[in-house]
Amino acid sequence: MTTAIERAYRTEAPRILGAVARSVGDLQLAEDAVQEAFARAVAEASAGREPSNPAAWITTVARRIAVDLRRREATATRALPVLAAEEAGREAAAHAAEADMLMDDVFTGDERLELILLVCHPEVAEETRVALALRFVCAVPTAQVAEVFLVPEPTMAARLTRAKKRIHDSRLRFAADDPGDLTARLPDALTTVYLLYTVGHARADGRLRTDAIELARDARRIRPDDPEAAGLLALLLLTEARQTTRLSEVDEFVTLAEADRSHWNRALLDEGERLATAALADGAGELPGRFALQAAIAGLHGIAPTWATTDWPAIARLYDGLVRVWPSAPAQLGRAVARGYSPDIGPEAAVAELDARPELFEGVIAAQALAVRADLLRAAGRPERAAAAYAHALDATTDERVRRFLARRLAEQQGA
Repeated sequence: MTTAIERAYRTEAPRILGAVARSVGDLQLAEDAVQEAFARAVAEASAGREPSNPAAWITTVARRIAVDLRRREATATRALPVLAAEEAGREAAAHAAEADMLMDDVFTGDERLELILLVCHPEVAEETRVALALRFVCAVPTAQVAEVFLVPEPTMAARLTRAKKRIHDSRLRFAADDPGDLTARLPDALTTVYLLYTVGHARADGRLRTDAIELARDARRIRPDDPEAAGLLALLLLTEARQTTRLSEVDEFVTLAEADRSHWNRALLDEGERLATAALADGAGELPGRFALQAAIAGLHGIAPTWATTDWPAIARLYDGLVRVWPSAPAQLGRAVARGYSPDIGPEAAVAELDARPELFEGVIAAQALAVRADLLRAAGRPERAAAAYAHALDATTDERVRRFLARRLAEQQGA
């Protein structure tokens, strides 16, 4: 039987860590304190004194533990005379913060966005900053974080450990009232939220998707004039609006062409479209950012009543801009699809353009690129070439759901 403490660990641990790290400004110290607080909560429950509100109890206890740990650290440092003068200022700051931490602190909600901003430390490599936030703030397992960044799990684990230690040793923290600091760190925070949703989307994990949307709303709240914050929220809402038609009743992928659009969430579509429009309009004459452009693309799909009425030329133009500001493999593949379905370009020309980019057919992205190529050949009415491409894509992936989809497409082309 699942206890309240176990439920708090599974569902509230990232929020608790965020609340504690917000107080102490140190992820490693906060993590150590939260782990100890959970252990104490289990001990209390074993003694028949299980806290009635575990999240609040653990948060408060963890903050007090963090204070004790910091005191011990300061005491140990004072024992080294050569460092005593250097530590004096740090100790004064710690005592000043201690009063705030011990004032009737209770668990009040979700401080994860502030913790994401805290770990997006300028002294840590950009990719590692985002990975650190995904792992320790959003509770994405290390193996899945490694998949996102296309590296082995041990490599990612080592990177995370080094980054955590570097932030701890620097003794620098994020100041929520510093506009310059917020501006510098917000792009990484938005990328973290986007990747959190991507992980949830790929695994049909509703909790991760919900968390990502909540964090995107927080980002929009603290930066209402930032077009990329609006664009990210718009993109997630527009994607979530189509979530119920993404998989069939037998757990098979459903393409946009096959989706029953009457089942899309109209309220999410309407809100997402408003935000996407605002994000594009707020660019002040500059090329919009990647999230604003992706939201605009998703919005055009959302307003099309049918697949046949999709405005592919407009989507292709948006992808042109997206590739300029975010020249990633997914953006380039999306552009190829849009150009392939645009009547002024067509699938055969899009295949030729795709074949001119051999780097897209290498590494982890190869299966997706091969599948895009196969879809374009299918659209061009080339069943034999499409079947060969689907067979190549099938050989390049191990994802069972993707394999079933590709096998179905392969069989269709072989029978055409």
